[in-house]
Amino acid sequence: MLMQGFAGFMWLLSTALMIFSGFALFDAAVRREDAYRAADKKTKPFWLIILGIAFVVNLLFPILSFLPIIGLIATIVYMVDVRPAIRALPGGGRSQRGSSSDGPYGPWNGGR
Repeated sequence: MLMQGFAGFMWLLSTALMIFSGFALFDAAVRREDAYRAADKKTKPFWLIILGIAFVVNLLFPILSFLPIIGLIATIVYMVDVRPAIRALPGGGRSQRGSSSDGPYGPWNGGR
């Protein structure tokens, strides 16, 4: 009975790590590429590759292996260092699509 509880806990922990790395991967994918350079961090493709590998490792390997721990470290670095630096930029580093009346210097309001 104790082993079943441990196995259930490890499955829950593995699922949580997979969701955490998946969220970090999605977050890195929706940020603008120039935001990474503006925040003086590694490039967007670098983080997409690292976080993608971390996500796949969490899918394929059990938590008792050292590979998911390395992926967890990479995900934590992204979440506590890179993500806040990018979000601190104007616009939050997200791709923003303006309205059709936006000009090169901002919205056009018809001279009002």
